[in-house]
Amino acid sequence: MKRKNKLSSLFESLRPSQWIKNLSLFAAAILNGQLTNPNIFNLSLLAFISFCCLSSSSYLVNDLMDIENDRKHPFKRNRPLAHGDVSVKMAVIMAFVLLTIGLAISSSINSGFFILSIVFIFLQYTYSFLLKKKAVIDIIGISFFFILRAYAGELATGYHLPVWIMLAVIFLSLFIASGKRRSELVNTGSKTRSALKGYGRSLLSFYTTMFAVCTLIAYSMFTFFEEPIRFQGIIHQYLLTNYPNALDRKWYMITIVPVIFGIMRYGQIIFEMQEGERPERVIATDIPLLLSVAFWGLSMIALIYVF
Repeated sequence: MKRKNKLSSLFESLRPSQWIKNLSLFAAAILNGQLTNPNIFNLSLLAFISFCCLSSSSYLVNDLMDIENDRKHPFKRNRPLAHGDVSVKMAVIMAFVLLTIGLAISSSINSGFFILSIVFIFLQYTYSFLLKKKAVIDIIGISFFFILRAYAGELATGYHLPVWIMLAVIFLSLFIASGKRRSELVNTGSKTRSALKGYGRSLLSFYTTMFAVCTLIAYSMFTFFEEPIRFQGIIHQYLLTNYPNALDRKWYMITIVPVIFGIMRYGQIIFEMQEGERPERVIATDIPLLLSVAFWGLSMIALIYVF
């Protein structure tokens, strides 16, 4: 039983709930209609596994650096390292093992992806040791890791994301990061993170609002300027025969609706509920937000693969 508890704590210290961030590596395959291509799907899956290993390695390093601060935090004090459920020695060993596995997998994909993986983990470690202590830079750092994940999916598959989608990813990640810092500041003050001393609530509210607007504008531009969908699914022939003009409509604009709702709901979570500190938990547990993400994803898949 004791051994099971130790294994459970070790697995928890890898922060598997945050692996959801690495799903963005599938974006290039999905938006280019290649998700059903076995070779491209396998490359995306390998890239996802690689980044999960590298991310967990960096989370362990981050928790090692933050043990004392985490013990002062209302819920971070229950993290396995801060709580004493995982030893420092075990965390160091596991971080090295995951780093080795992640880089080994990335090297099997292609050289470009391997180089980006090295850059990714180097910046993750640098963030844990230095960058997260600097106001503004810490928010940009969080955002930059989202961007690297999306770009890594491009390098793994060889398919590119539309520029407006990349901009939407940039602004969305800045929106989430700003909301995360605002919730931290409101809930715990600046005693648990030195970077928070460089922020005020009004400044973080400004950042959050600005990036929310930029996200919506960038995504709207994607839906408007992206080339009309070339339907190749089961409904294509029916539309071609009966409604040929429908093939040239800007169908992506349908997906603006769940994006608007999702941004509004996340803003409510940040400003009214003060729960933006753990975005991965919010996305996985808040039903309205989860439904908006699901509806957006199903709409995109239907437009690209079904129609």
